[in-house]
Amino acid sequence: MTQLAFLQGMSASTVLPYGIGAGALLIFFALVTFVTNRDAAAARIEAAAKTKIDRRDRGFLQSPTTAPKGLMKTLLPSDEAERTKLQKQLAQAGYSGRNALRDFTLIRAMLGFGLPSTLLVMIMLSRMPELQAPLPVLIWLGSLTSMQVFQLLTITVAIGFFGPVRWLSSRVAERKQRIEEGFPNALDLMQISVESGLGFDAAMTRVGNELAEVSPDIAFEFLSVQRQVQAGRAREAALRDMADRTGVETVRAFANVVQQSMQFGTGMSEALITYAEELRETRELRAQEMANKLPVKMSAVLASLMLPALILLTVGPVLIRYIRFFGGD
Repeated sequence: MTQLAFLQGMSASTVLPYGIGAGALLIFFALVTFVTNRDAAAARIEAAAKTKIDRRDRGFLQSPTTAPKGLMKTLLPSDEAERTKLQKQLAQAGYSGRNALRDFTLIRAMLGFGLPSTLLVMIMLSRMPELQAPLPVLIWLGSLTSMQVFQLLTITVAIGFFGPVRWLSSRVAERKQRIEEGFPNALDLMQISVESGLGFDAAMTRVGNELAEVSPDIAFEFLSVQRQVQAGRAREAALRDMADRTGVETVRAFANVVQQSMQFGTGMSEALITYAEELRETRELRAQEMANKLPVKMSAVLASLMLPALILLTVGPVLIRYIRFFGGD
């Protein structure tokens, strides 16, 4: 290489940096090739391990809950029935992890104590004479009376403790509505899968995987049932657990239909078709019921908005005539 450089009129001191740069580029490309071109078997093993971790994190398999200890024993409800009810609401909202109850309780405690504590600190800062409050909020807090401060503290404590409960109830209602709206389509997919030759468990797993993006709530419930069945739990118990976890009567009726179909040996495909048609009829009847309630609900609005206008249109000209007649006299 040195001889070739000298032949081209270049010195050795000029060639040396180019050689070092070319060697560095070769090492860089070798490292990139080594990282990107991985063994296919190793990649599959890593993907399978990642899938197991994701499924464990998503809560497909749940370990039994234990009684609270230490500080959590003072924060959580002492009655086991109340703890079970709260945990059931969290599961119906989609938070069925092992630590869901603990996290929700800690959030309530932090908001219940944090919001009034922050308010008290801001009030104390606003009333310090050596500090000039530049913010309008601090100026307003400094002008509050003791009764107004007590009222604000009561409101912040109520928001901190009962706000998360209200939010949880809204999440439960939204998730139930999503499941009710998407469940007939899931039954159609299961019916097609069963007719194509798949068993009930395989069809449920296939539908759960297909609905992962379209309806993740139903996909999570279906895959949870299949993971429990694969772990050795009875199918009937897993389906009942799904019905309790969702809190939707449609899912509970589906669990009963599946159990009766397997118990009496009737065709699963026919049972799914019949139940899907009943669900659609029920949804249509519910929509018709809501449409029939609209005139009754709108009557108060129409009476409050249109009735004054009608009275003005009918009585107004008469009043104007009387005013003009007696005013002219």
